[in-house]
Amino acid sequence: MQKVRLNILGLSVSQTQSGAYALVLAEEDGDRRIPIIIGPVEAQAIAIQMEGLKPPRPLTHDLIRNLALAFDIILLEVTIHKLEEGIFFSELLCEMNGKEVRIDSRTSDAIALALRFRCPIFTTEEILRKAGIVLEMNEEHSPKQTGEESHTSKPLPTTYEKYTLSDLEAALNEAIQNEDYEKASLIRDEIKRRK
Repeated sequence: MQKVRLNILGLSVSQTQSGAYALVLAEEDGDRRIPIIIGPVEAQAIAIQMEGLKPPRPLTHDLIRNLALAFDIILLEVTIHKLEEGIFFSELLCEMNGKEVRIDSRTSDAIALALRFRCPIFTTEEILRKAGIVLEMNEEHSPKQTGEESHTSKPLPTTYEKYTLSDLEAALNEAIQNEDYEKASLIRDEIKRRK
């Protein structure tokens, strides 16, 4: 099986399925993209790690990582190895005591763990042929024309524009404490924009 490395391009709100998100993976040395529809909880677990947010208590994927590290289990790579009836199947390649073990996983969980372990994500050429799409992003092709709305392109609520930097930092801490990571992400973007 020829493996192709993927990078996470981003998360979008799905325009085709209410309450769902599209995780977009990009071929590292090519133009093809794989959109994978995931639920809001899984999207949150991925977004938190992508944004570098630190929740006050470990979330499920953080707990799995902590357990694995406590028992000297290393996640070497994630492979999306099968596509059946629109569902992607993944596996984790782990190493423990010099032995490699493959573990079946939902793709959204596998990606969330790959981010936490900073390990590579792969798929097969066959899956890229079946599910890969090429998006041309220019003035004529906006994200909405591809059926998705980019999370990063959402307009920022005007209320944050009036906050001082110290007020924004306090609001960010409060949002993290309340586990409102979508709000925290928006506040963090406004802080970055000002710096």
